[in-house]
Amino acid sequence: MHKSIFISSLHLTIVGLLGFTLISQLHAHAYEHDHDWIKPTTEKIGDGHGEIAVAANGEVYLSVGTGEKAGIQVYAADGKYLRNVANAPDDFHGFVIVKEAEEEFIYGARLKKGEILKMTLAGEVVLKIPTYGTPVEKFFRKHRKTGKSLGARLTSVDALPNGDIFVVDGYGNDHIFRFNQKGEYLGEFGGRMKAPLKLMNCHKIFIDHRYGKPRLLLCDRLNNRLVHTTLEGELIKVYATKLRKPSSAAFYKDLVAIAEIDGRISVFNKQGEMVAEVGTNNTKDIGKNTFGPETWINGVVKAPHGIAFDAMGDILMTEYNQWGRVMKFQLKK
Repeated sequence: MHKSIFISSLHLTIVGLLGFTLISQLHAHAYEHDHDWIKPTTEKIGDGHGEIAVAANGEVYLSVGTGEKAGIQVYAADGKYLRNVANAPDDFHGFVIVKEAEEEFIYGARLKKGEILKMTLAGEVVLKIPTYGTPVEKFFRKHRKTGKSLGARLTSVDALPNGDIFVVDGYGNDHIFRFNQKGEYLGEFGGRMKAPLKLMNCHKIFIDHRYGKPRLLLCDRLNNRLVHTTLEGELIKVYATKLRKPSSAAFYKDLVAIAEIDGRISVFNKQGEMVAEVGTNNTKDIGKNTFGPETWINGVVKAPHGIAFDAMGDILMTEYNQWGRVMKFQLKK
């Protein structure tokens, strides 16, 4: 069975008969598709419109919106299904695993319910932050004709080790809200097309610890760029441009991997230089959740939506897909 092999320094691009980029131009890093990695309990994982994350013990957490095992599924490092997280809802569009002291917690942004949950890995809810009936509600998008609130459309969340929480309404008005560890509202910044950030579908946000002092990395999807800001919302710089609708990010040492929903995974160094291009799809069959398993080609992505690194530097990716498609790309040593 064919595996997509990505080779650095040779700068070769081989395009298959269907227009797929099977070997991509790279600069410093190479990844190989592991097409046999995931082993779900059913043929259909479930609707993939969420995120993927890896715990310190190597277990992989995957948010799934539909199916008999909707919620957060947990897989072993070898891809074998283990269990579901108790009490995890089926609308975690974005979630992260954050270590605080000696314990790891799941922070999730609920797309439908408009609330933030903090949970133990075992599924105990330790904090619930509603957005309805709080100062956040005044920023909700309103219907252009009726003026009625369309509610919170929370798409991503991340937290500092001290418990401060950042969440974005990336399907709403692109405001980034900050709460303390008790769930108390501290303020907001951003806003759709509002200077100086001028965001347009700030799909997901992440705390970037690569520079000493933590900063935010914003996946500004419809502007096809990544933006760095301070934790207070001041623009630091535009980190990368001309992307394919960046939808999520994950960090490994000095690298960040970006899930681009229009058919690509890219990897950047601290300077914002692309050092790897993975799974590139140069056809028109990208960016939608309607491409069934019969259309999948090993090593070629269609709609990357969530992304993670494991401890070995391998890339795990979940697609925007009705059936649920999860891929693993191993870092070639």
